[in-house]
Amino acid sequence: MKLYDKTKIDWNNLLFDKKQLCWLILPIVIEQLLNSLMGMVDTMMVSTVESAAIPAVALVDSINNLVIQIFSAMAAGAAIICSQFIGSGDNEGSSQTARQVVLTVFVIAVSVSAVCLLGGERLLLLIFGSVEDAVMRNARSYFLITALSYPFLALFSAGAAFYRASGNAKFPTKVSVLSNVINVTGNALFLYGFHQGVAGAAFATLLARIFSTVVVFYCLRKPGQTIVVRDYLKIRPDMPLIVKIMAIGIPTGIENGMFQFGKLAIASTVSTMGTVAISAQAMTDIMELVNGIFSNSVGIGLMTVVGQCIGAHRSQEARYYIVKLMRVAWIGVLVSCLLVLAFTKPVTWISGMEPATADLCLKMVTAMTIVKPLVWVGAFGLPYGFRAAGDVRVPMIVSVCSMWFCRVGICVLLVRVFHFGLMAVWIGIFVDWIVRATVFSVRFVRGKQME
Repeated sequence: MKLYDKTKIDWNNLLFDKKQLCWLILPIVIEQLLNSLMGMVDTMMVSTVESAAIPAVALVDSINNLVIQIFSAMAAGAAIICSQFIGSGDNEGSSQTARQVVLTVFVIAVSVSAVCLLGGERLLLLIFGSVEDAVMRNARSYFLITALSYPFLALFSAGAAFYRASGNAKFPTKVSVLSNVINVTGNALFLYGFHQGVAGAAFATLLARIFSTVVVFYCLRKPGQTIVVRDYLKIRPDMPLIVKIMAIGIPTGIENGMFQFGKLAIASTVSTMGTVAISAQAMTDIMELVNGIFSNSVGIGLMTVVGQCIGAHRSQEARYYIVKLMRVAWIGVLVSCLLVLAFTKPVTWISGMEPATADLCLKMVTAMTIVKPLVWVGAFGLPYGFRAAGDVRVPMIVSVCSMWFCRVGICVLLVRVFHFGLMAVWIGIFVDWIVRATVFSVRFVRGKQME
């Protein structure tokens, strides 16, 4: 099976050597790991305050994750186009692209934040229906405060993408580390010092996101960098460039958005199963996020690598890097799944979960550990390379259809018709993974998307 043409690659002049790949991906792994661990710490700290806090935070985070994915799609579009400009040697073009991304994501983020603040409890009731009063009270407080942080979250995602597109993944990682320290310190202060409950945890998150955004955009002003963004108040819309950015960002945003809408539909189904099921699913989601950190980080780095290769008109080299980094990602998934499985029981005990909830969580993580190493890289790793090459529409269509027909459809069918328990969620997820992996693997082997 010929995955790339070795004769069309200049092996003595590769764009990225092993050391450069390592220093591109490793900081992203550290950043993603810290973010996920801090999410776990947040959940554990909040759970010590009130029993209704975990399901409240879990329900709101399913909405927050939708918003995060929309902003991540915009950042991905920015990273891809900036990488292509850099690969072609046009640093001024990458800086101009960055300015338009800043303007676009700011306008979108402020609009989304305003809708969430005005909608408030009505949005929560619309999405999740009737839940326990204590859960809804906590969810409302957490939602309104975290919605204030959306513009800062969006801008930091964009700023971090600019640095990664230029090959500097270390700086946003350092900022993220400091941001996470502020978040955990704030949690401790507001939860245990001022006894503010989930509202205190949300406020700590807001402060951490403000900090990271201010630092990144202060540093983007400095001359001498590959991408420079300054004079923010003088940025005016450049519609042709915005359209080019959105041509990648919108399909990716639709894909990510539909993915999160599907997760909301599943969360709505899970919310009918009671607090035990909600808490078990929330912790399992965190475990699934953690054991996918390494491979996700490889994918994020892959966008910079492939984007620069495409900008330099080295399509076969782009395919070579996809094959190389997908092998690395597969090893990472296997090791991560085994490590997470080993730590699941201690984590559920430390977090004070009820025995029934902990046992259910362990059962789902065990099933995930069996299936995920087999198919996950093909399902979610390969599309990073497709997007970086400008191939965004087909991955969007495949992902949306697989999400709704497999993941959501099977889950709802098994729960509503056949009265399955929480494992129905993961049966649907596994089928979704298998379908994606099959379609994307065949497309990569046969496709001409990088020619």
